[in-house]
Amino acid sequence: MFSRLASTLAKPAAQPSVSIRGRFTPQARYVSQAVTGSIGRKIPFNGIRSTSPVDSVPATFTIRDGPVFRGKAFGANANISGEAVFTTSLVGYPESLTDPSYRGQILVFTQPLIGNYGVPSNERDEYNLLKYFESPHLQCAGVVVSDVALNYSHWTAVESLGEWCAREGVPAISGVDTREIVTYLREQGSSLARISIGEEYDADEDEGFIDPGQINLVKRVSTKAPFVVQSPGANLHVALIDCGVKENILRSLVNRGASVTVFPYNYPIHKVAQHFDGVFISNGPGDPTHCYETVYNLARLMESSSIPIMGICLGHQLLALAVGASTIKLKYGNRAHNIPALDLTTGQCHITSQNHGYAVDASTLPNDFKEYFVNLNDGSNEGMMHKTRPIFSTQFHPEARGGPMDSAYLFDKYLDNVRLAKKTASVFKDNTPSQFVLDLLSKERVGVEPVPLASAA
Repeated sequence: MFSRLASTLAKPAAQPSVSIRGRFTPQARYVSQAVTGSIGRKIPFNGIRSTSPVDSVPATFTIRDGPVFRGKAFGANANISGEAVFTTSLVGYPESLTDPSYRGQILVFTQPLIGNYGVPSNERDEYNLLKYFESPHLQCAGVVVSDVALNYSHWTAVESLGEWCAREGVPAISGVDTREIVTYLREQGSSLARISIGEEYDADEDEGFIDPGQINLVKRVSTKAPFVVQSPGANLHVALIDCGVKENILRSLVNRGASVTVFPYNYPIHKVAQHFDGVFISNGPGDPTHCYETVYNLARLMESSSIPIMGICLGHQLLALAVGASTIKLKYGNRAHNIPALDLTTGQCHITSQNHGYAVDASTLPNDFKEYFVNLNDGSNEGMMHKTRPIFSTQFHPEARGGPMDSAYLFDKYLDNVRLAKKTASVFKDNTPSQFVLDLLSKERVGVEPVPLASAA
């Protein structure tokens, strides 16, 4: 059986294309390739983003059609633009900066001092997952802080925040009034902005601003070929659709006894779902409507299979689109580690970690779905669940790094659904990955090195 599965992964798949009007037409394309060897085939990365660190050089943070802030540069010697957003998280900047959901965004920290505990190493755990980062690289376009710690102190630290940003090619600015920046973004909404090193940028030159909302960012962060994360002794096997998956989502599954095979975001998962015990849709960046292939595949999956499904963040939005609901862009999004979400099934409130600029319009959910969670700050939808089938999703992050862990039990709920479906199936199937599949597939993400947004999508 798994020989056929591995063969399927290596073949070109008939992949539907969707017009803006929603009409589907068949289209043949290569959506992924099988990978040989234990580390897989990598798309060459020439490190073009890396620069020498800059320190105390004048820098400018310019919001399009808005205020200009002058400060000092640290990090990479590069000019960039993107969408300016803010996070109120007090800790966890290594995890936030490596979260693929921040791709294309300039991240403004409300915490006044950033960098005091430095940057840890890229050490991996027993599952070959990164211990301290959510992906192998810095994902945001730029960093804005009030005050940066040039000297750091922590037993895991190997370099400073400025050195890390320079090595990853990400410019950063300090010495600006982040309170004023956040006040502007809360009033005007998330805005296009630019970090310029050395000289002020002319804000009238609109072509200097790149709008990441017009780019399929998921295509940039998703693995380019399947890879597998093994859980020793596991008797469950979950297929995960990678829209920009965080390492701790993978860890939350494998340390609960499920091996995970990770597929590119546009892989026709409905064609191989019979080889798995559950399907999971990950978080990711940008506008969910760019992922029309994923939406189509999920709709076909739910039509053809009763397999348990869970989605997180962008995965929640894509699942909602697949059942016919709509999404909306929030004024300035929800990005923090302290956002209250009410469980409508129990009446309990959970403090959650969030990072998203879009949300599901709960009023458009079909009759067979109901709201699961609601945001107690702005009333936006935070989750949905099917009324009779084992399908549910959350807008927030139950795997929160770093913290809180109030909602981590949702991974247990999902895997309980998977075990129950497996136990009550009319025909038992052992879907655990064979040694052949384990040898064939890569053990880590394939071809996700960062590239400038200005390059071809």
